[in-house]
Amino acid sequence: MINWKVLDNIPILLYILALKTLILCLGFAGVKIYQSKKADAALKLQQAERKKLAQRTQELVENLKED
Repeated sequence: MINWKVLDNIPILLYILALKTLILCLGFAGVKIYQSKKADAALKLQQAERKKLAQRTQELVENLKED
């Protein structure tokens, strides 16, 4: 014989599972956003350093031309 009272708890268990899945997805999305912002900051810093180096190189070339 089937215990039908057990089936009364299934919707609650499904809600708990859905909530757990949502929390995990939001957590992974948050980590991904954090990593992308960190990578963007590193890229901007690298581009700024390259720009400074190019500017210094240009200044040296101009100084050589003046001499």
